[in-house]
Amino acid sequence: MAIGDLQYLTLLAVARLGDDAVSRSIRNTLEQVAGRDVAVGTVFVTLTRLEDRGLLASRQGDPPARGGRAVRVFSLTERGWEAVREARAAGERMWEGVEAP
Repeated sequence: MAIGDLQYLTLLAVARLGDDAVSRSIRNTLEQVAGRDVAVGTVFVTLTRLEDRGLLASRQGDPPARGGRAVRVFSLTERGWEAVREARAAGERMWEGVEAP
């Protein structure tokens, strides 16, 4: 299953964050770790599309201590893990035989 660069990085951010994989922390991870400045709306759309494709699942998290709305917590599905592994393997195959200057 082919996934795009932002989708790949988003799946990795979710995997990296574990139980803390909510949209705000996913966006922060994309910015801080991957160096990608991504708009909030872009993160939301990407998460929704990944969930629609069966690569992510979400559940409602605990409500905040001071009220407000509960957040959605994301996790990779088995299909999501397969997509991440395939993307990583494709990148590694592309690097075979490449000599950086």
